[in-house]
Amino acid sequence: MHERFNARASHNSYKRVYIKQMKVLIIKMSSLGDILHTLPALTDAGINLPGIQFDWVIEEAFAEIPAWHPLVRRVIPIAFRKLRKTPLQSLFSKTWRNFRQQLKQERYDLILDAQGLLKSVWISSMARGPKAGLDKHSAWEPIASLFYQRKYAVNPAQHAVTRARELFAKALGYGKPQNVATYGISQDRFRTKSIPYKQYVVFLHGTTWQTKLWPENYWQALANILSAAGYQILLPWGNEAEQARAERIVKSCVTAQVLPKLTLTEMATILCSAKAVVAVDTGLGHVAAALGKPTVSLYGPTDPKEIGTLGDNQVHLSANFLCAPCLQRFCTYQGASDEKPACFTMIPPDQVWQTLQRFLMTKSD
Repeated sequence: MHERFNARASHNSYKRVYIKQMKVLIIKMSSLGDILHTLPALTDAGINLPGIQFDWVIEEAFAEIPAWHPLVRRVIPIAFRKLRKTPLQSLFSKTWRNFRQQLKQERYDLILDAQGLLKSVWISSMARGPKAGLDKHSAWEPIASLFYQRKYAVNPAQHAVTRARELFAKALGYGKPQNVATYGISQDRFRTKSIPYKQYVVFLHGTTWQTKLWPENYWQALANILSAAGYQILLPWGNEAEQARAERIVKSCVTAQVLPKLTLTEMATILCSAKAVVAVDTGLGHVAAALGKPTVSLYGPTDPKEIGTLGDNQVHLSANFLCAPCLQRFCTYQGASDEKPACFTMIPPDQVWQTLQRFLMTKSD
C-alpha cells in the first residue's frame, strides 16, 4: 500500500489517504523523442510509489511505445493529426466517440499533462480527475497553465528527460531524482534469433528538418568504410523521401541494405541487435538510446544539451560552425560550401568512423 493525493487537495498541500494503487493518466501525444524522454519519469514514480499505474493518451502513430514500459496499464490512442486536418468530420466520427468513451471510462487520482500545450489541455479536460501540469513560466504554451488545478515550476533550461522527471516528482510528491535516468524498457522483449542480418550497423538518416540531414555522400562514404571493415549496413525509412534517400545511399556499397517498412516495435528489434547506430537528430535515435545501444548522433542546427540522446553508450558530435546551432529548418548560410547544410562539413565521415570504432572494438553483448 502507498499514498495518493486526495483529489480535493491543492497543488501545494496534500491530504494523504492509503489505497492499494494510484492511477495516473498521462497526456503526452507526440513527438517520438518527447515520448521516450518521458519514460524515465515513469521508472522514478514506480521506485517511489510502489503499485502506481499509468494510462497514457498518445498520438496513434506512437501508440506502441508506452506499452514497452511495465507500469503502463492502458494506452489510449488519439488520431489528433487527422482531427486537425478534418476537424468537423473527425469530431463526429465513431473513432472520436470511442476515444472519448475510453477517456471517461474511470476517474483518475491525477491527470498529468506532460506536454504543456493548449491541445493537451483540451484533451485532459475530457478526463475525470484533478489536472496538473507546468506553470506559466515552464509550459511551452504558457496559457495552458491556466487550466490546471496544480501547477509546477520546472526549469526549462534542462534536458527534456530531466524536465519530465522533475515534473513527475513534483506532481506525485517525491523528491527530484538524482540517480541516472532509466527508461525501464527490457531488451528481452525485442531479442529474437530470427533476424536475418549479422554484424550490422544501423544508419538513422531520416529526419523532419532539411538542416538536420547529414549529406548523402557522407553516408555513402561511411557505408564503404564500414563495409571494408566487415560490417553490414541497414537503412530504415518512414516515408517515400526517406526510402529514396536510402536507395541512393546503398547504390555505392555492396553490404548496405534498405530495410522494408517497419513498425516501431520491429524497428526496436532491429536496433536491439545492432553493433552500433549512427543517427541524425531524429526520434529513432532516442529509441536506440532508450535501449542502451551504442549510438553516434550528429547535430548541426540543433543543440544536444537540451534534446540530445541520453543514456548509456551515447556520443554526440556537434558541428563547430560559426552559425551552429541555428535552430532553423532551412539553411541560410551564404558562404562558400560544397555541402548543405554547411555546418555538417565539420563532421566528416572519417570523424564519425573514428568515434564508431570505440564501440565496434568493444565486445558486443
